[in-house]
Amino acid sequence: MAHFTTSDGLEIYYTDTGNGRAILCLAGLTRNSADFNFLAPHLSDNRLICMDYRGRGKSAYDADFTNYNILREGQDALELLDHLGLDQVTLIGTSRGGLIAMALAYGHPARLRAVVLNDIGPDVDAKGLERIMDYVGKEPGLPDLDSCAAALAHVHGPDFAGVSLERWRQQAEFMFYEKPGGGLGLRYDAKLRDALTGQAGTGEAADLWLLFDALKDIPLAVIKGENSDLLTAATLAKMQEHHPGLIAAVVPDRGHVPFLDEAPALAAIHALLEQTA
Repeated sequence: MAHFTTSDGLEIYYTDTGNGRAILCLAGLTRNSADFNFLAPHLSDNRLICMDYRGRGKSAYDADFTNYNILREGQDALELLDHLGLDQVTLIGTSRGGLIAMALAYGHPARLRAVVLNDIGPDVDAKGLERIMDYVGKEPGLPDLDSCAAALAHVHGPDFAGVSLERWRQQAEFMFYEKPGGGLGLRYDAKLRDALTGQAGTGEAADLWLLFDALKDIPLAVIKGENSDLLTAATLAKMQEHHPGLIAAVVPDRGHVPFLDEAPALAAIHALLEQTA
């Protein structure tokens, strides 16, 4: 296992595998580097770097939960690149990771060779936000990972047609762990909920279109789950207007978020990599 220490003294976990083009993978809000386990075999000709945000996965929890924010997490990503001696990377950002990518494009565009946004855009649908706030920071109240897999299949099945119970079992293990005394624990700091609640109460939201437009000179691919409740078709169309060169892919039978090993997602990623070879 590899760790580095941030400028504010926190231990951050990351994986660094393979050789070739450096690709930094940033996961969803409550997720961790395992988010990219399904994608990794399809990028074996590249150097794949996956970071657990502070308070997630195998990274240390922050005593100050207000540091669970996009700017600090983006700074951690930059410090990881500095730690690895990388001036520039291609960034694949799932959900929260895509928001961080936009923030980095605004503040540090030279560090980004190309960007893939997985089911995220500058307009985040309120329906999806409500669903996220319904579960963030709460243990699922299930006895084990097998029951969790069945619950995931039941809840997400309508938006993820054809996904096997085995895949949901793998996803359950990425997200939770079985506690010694029974039940499931979160693979992230439950105080992430407090951070989100606090940030929502600080006033007017940031203009994410301003951040997205910073990607105008950076090669870009956007992957949308056909049934996503976070990235709408209208938002994707508007993103294409703002960034006419972007590669867009809609993944059938997927909600938020695609696993990234689906054929349309892989086609978009590989097209972007070939474009920026």
